[in-house]
Amino acid sequence: MDTIAKYFNAERTESIVFVLVGLTAAVFASYFLLKIKQPFYNGISYALLAIALIQITVGISIFVRSPKDIERVNQILNADKSRIEIEEIPRMNTVMKNFAIYKWIEISLIAIGLVLFFIIQPKSIWKGVGLGLFIQSSFMLLLDFFAESRGRDYLEYLRSLI
Repeated sequence: MDTIAKYFNAERTESIVFVLVGLTAAVFASYFLLKIKQPFYNGISYALLAIALIQITVGISIFVRSPKDIERVNQILNADKSRIEIEEIPRMNTVMKNFAIYKWIEISLIAIGLVLFFIIQPKSIWKGVGLGLFIQSSFMLLLDFFAESRGRDYLEYLRSLI
């Protein structure tokens, strides 16, 4: 399998994981809201649902877009390799810069979650929000770590083409 297809297919596979993590969080959140109905669990639910919506949306968009990306980059290579330097490398540089931003946001949410969890009184809604933020942001950070690593390798490959 060529490097381009390998990169975008790995992105597509991880997008399924993003959706599954988001759906799992949404199921837990729904259970907490509908069955347990306690402030602490409601707080967990709010954080789980907020980030789950992001995970599901991002996951679906990457899943749908990846086959088109494979085709787009292969067309660039077949038509005019020099366009890699003009189109795909700048796009990937932006993607890599965005990963740095996402990482800081996720680390900040983890920190906020930990602070809320450890300083707020037991069984309060905000303590639950803290735990939910910690859980979901940790998953996001972990998944983005792998995506960033793949992106770095793909960008090196693109640079080797010029």
